[in-house]
Amino acid sequence: MKQEWVHVVDVARLQAWMDENSLGAGPLQNLCPLGGGTQNVLVSFERAGEAYVLRLPPSHRSRDGGETIKREARILGAIAHENVPHAQLVAACFDGSVLGAAFIITRKVDGFNAAEGLPPLHAHDPVVRRRMGFALLDGLVRLGEVDHLALGLSDVGRVEGFLERQVGRWRRELESYAAYDAWPGVAALPAVAPVADWLEAHRPTRFTPGIMHGDFHIGNVMFRTDGPELAAILDWEMATIGDPLLDLGWLLATWPDVSGSALTGPEVLPWDGFPAAAELVARYAETADRSVTDLGWYQVLACYKLAIVLEGTFARACAGKAGKDIGLKLHDGAVRLLARANQLVECR
Repeated sequence: MKQEWVHVVDVARLQAWMDENSLGAGPLQNLCPLGGGTQNVLVSFERAGEAYVLRLPPSHRSRDGGETIKREARILGAIAHENVPHAQLVAACFDGSVLGAAFIITRKVDGFNAAEGLPPLHAHDPVVRRRMGFALLDGLVRLGEVDHLALGLSDVGRVEGFLERQVGRWRRELESYAAYDAWPGVAALPAVAPVADWLEAHRPTRFTPGIMHGDFHIGNVMFRTDGPELAAILDWEMATIGDPLLDLGWLLATWPDVSGSALTGPEVLPWDGFPAAAELVARYAETADRSVTDLGWYQVLACYKLAIVLEGTFARACAGKAGKDIGLKLHDGAVRLLARANQLVECR
């Protein structure tokens, strides 16, 4: 998405909109695309000495991009004063006539993304890296502790029947990829149906609702440059009110093994020093007000859901609507995630 921004961001219109909303003065300067995975357009810029980040959905995301941005803006605004590190929301625009899609503007975070390289302090000390892993987990715990009802977020998403809807919702998403030409179909994802059947048969009967990030992994946070603490949790486009244990399952699904190899997601080097997945679970069990008794189910669901999300990019790539190389890479990740899901099922 780093090159797409020049086609979708009309800088003059953005500047005029900021003028109309009293968001600084003068020209927009030092515009620079930021890495944002495969799903968003992110551009940093400066105005009157302030650093900002513009975020909007890519051009192919016309189906629900506006609603996604609205939900993201609402949640970011609601947690502004909570003990959860995040990029401060500056403004949101839901009028597609400005840039062709809804968008948000946040303050730029002073920190670094571990997937883009570690600074010397972190790269040279495995003790610092170990603390980074626990700081990431602690951020997840704090997010799950936020009282969403007190923040007026009770109508975000649909809590009732949340777990019951998961398998069917993502099965339909997978089936919808048939609309993309040349996608090989569900058969390209071996054992996806048995995983779905197991999830339906072993679903937990209750959960404690809370704010879910929806895509919680090490590549979606920034760390402080002066220590191992979190600077911000990023990319809230999949956030909703649901079951925060799914965020833990998602983190485990994307967490590298002792060699630093992950089923999917960013590579962080050096990896030695980071806590093992079992250590993250133990810390969560000690610090969070949630039982991890059914954690295996959430891990399987995370693998199932993430595999289908990744396969969506592969389907678009088959139709020439996304890069072929990234499509093949994510498809491979989807296959490996489903293999992991089946291993977890066999161990239950």
